[in-house]
Amino acid sequence: MIDESDLQRMTPEERADLARALASLNARSLTPTPLSQRRRRVLIVACLAGVVLLSIWIGVLEVKLPRDYRAGGWRAAWVGFDIGLLLVFAATAWAAWRRRQVLIACLIVLAALLCCDAWFDITLDWGTRDFMVSVLSAAVIELPLAVVALIGARRLLRLTIGRLELLSGFAGPMPAFWRVPLFGDAPVSYRTLLRKTADLEADCAGQEAGCADEETGDNSQAAEFAGRDSG
Repeated sequence: MIDESDLQRMTPEERADLARALASLNARSLTPTPLSQRRRRVLIVACLAGVVLLSIWIGVLEVKLPRDYRAGGWRAAWVGFDIGLLLVFAATAWAAWRRRQVLIACLIVLAALLCCDAWFDITLDWGTRDFMVSVLSAAVIELPLAVVALIGARRLLRLTIGRLELLSGFAGPMPAFWRVPLFGDAPVSYRTLLRKTADLEADCAGQEAGCADEETGDNSQAAEFAGRDSG
């Protein structure tokens, strides 16, 4: 049994090796199950079907919908939307105050609702006296807040993944999000991806150092020859 005193006597490299070994053993229990694979395939098929059907539906709406339309329940639609936006603001504030991981999801939902708010304000006020007010509101309030929320969610995701990798014994650079596999549902673990990235950068650094050494050696030989010639 390894106790804390044994860990303190280890070097940082030995502790990192131990952390990687433990993380590798624990990762075996997170391998994808047949049920999770079926759910993943169902999700992919549903999304692709949504893309096809929605593309057709957009064409139908473009042809069939009138340019102007008197809608019923106008007040209920906007009041209900703003109530939902208010609840997301409140949930985001609570998650930030309590320092909960759900803050990431709240920030993403908040950014989406703010973009929807700006879109509908501008498009539905097109050609009315409130159009410029909607444009200014979107440019000054809604869209900047959406950008801030997305930047905050991205930063928290990077911090979370970086902390997990640090606890697993990896302190290498983190690649872009689109390259990061799902935890527990990927044929290649994220730790392997990080190791490949770190090895690639180390190789590049080694090659650059070798080129610099060769260039230094060439310069020293040239200086030696020049000294001989002057002698």
